[in-house]
Amino acid sequence: MPLTPEVLTTNDEVVAWLGSLDVSFAPDEETWFTIDGIESPRQIGSDSAGGAFVLLPSQNVLYVSSEGRAGIIAENFEAFIQLVIARPYWLDILKFSAGGDLAEMRRAADALEATLDDEDDINEAREQLRAALDLPDANDPVSALYDAVAASDVVVRATDASPFTTLFNRFSIDNNPMLRDAAA
Repeated sequence: MPLTPEVLTTNDEVVAWLGSLDVSFAPDEETWFTIDGIESPRQIGSDSAGGAFVLLPSQNVLYVSSEGRAGIIAENFEAFIQLVIARPYWLDILKFSAGGDLAEMRRAADALEATLDDEDDINEAREQLRAALDLPDANDPVSALYDAVAASDVVVRATDASPFTTLFNRFSIDNNPMLRDAAA
């Protein structure tokens, strides 16, 4: 049976573990964005930063940040869950992508993994989630994230109709002393 939001949310333990990785399956009551060509976006969840996860008719998962950035982050719901489990700091990987450079994203992922404060908790959550969902390890989550965002052609707009920008940000880990030191 394919992994869907409906299947996943029937397991309270899995939902709790994903909550520890900053994914909530309680969508916002009020939509604060529109998506060109999609009349009623299906928001499936959110994160603590105010961002929304949307399952598109194509089955791609779109992330819409509260900061005016948006893009497809996974080819389907299962790939999204694998990304969250493998790289719960996926949004920071994009923040430190140097404008969408895969090599910089890999450096950021390595540095972010090395600086986890709660590494034991995250590793336990990873193991519990993979076992409960019968999911294999993600093959190359950073490359999959890069490919999804780079190919994203969805136009998301704020309520004033201004378009959101890409999820790739211009920073690299060299802009952050803690991450730069972790990568050394």
